[in-house]
Amino acid sequence: MSITRRRLSPEESRDAALDAARALLIEHGPQSVTLKAVAARIGRTHANVLHHFGSAAGLHKALIASMADTVVGQIAEAALRARAGDQNPREVVAMTFDAFGKGGAGALASWMILSGNEDALDPILEAIHTLVDRLADGHTEAALPLHEETLQLVLMALGDALLGGPMAKALALPRDKARELATRALLASRGAAG
Repeated sequence: MSITRRRLSPEESRDAALDAARALLIEHGPQSVTLKAVAARIGRTHANVLHHFGSAAGLHKALIASMADTVVGQIAEAALRARAGDQNPREVVAMTFDAFGKGGAGALASWMILSGNEDALDPILEAIHTLVDRLADGHTEAALPLHEETLQLVLMALGDALLGGPMAKALALPRDKARELATRALLASRGAAG
């Protein structure tokens, strides 16, 4: 009995590779996101995956761009609802921390920086910048505090993704203390602005 593989369109093949790369990132960390591992995960050849991304660095950049679109889209929706009063700012903090922690964006971003592939972060930085500009649209006096809030929140979420657990344990603090501090800062900032 022979097994027939369904022929995928180039877009479907690329999407499947990115889904596999994301799963590998979350399951095994950024070092596991290789062309060979992604190809094996989706049942394709190394050459097929290489064709779509050009190199491992190209795969990493495409992965972070895909993650940026998803993550920033979710955070934007929550932030816009929070600004309209339909959602608690705590949810914006939770989504941001989850994106960098559970979603693997923190580990991938750090790995890119440490491996000298800093330009791979451009998609996520551009997406965050676009989000902040969108949130500040029509509120020019709020732009600076919003940029500062975003910087603080993203850096706290990234730091928590990388060192939050060990630091909280070393300081005998609850594991979610950084989230609590970020929420407190965001609420205080909103109270001062309002």
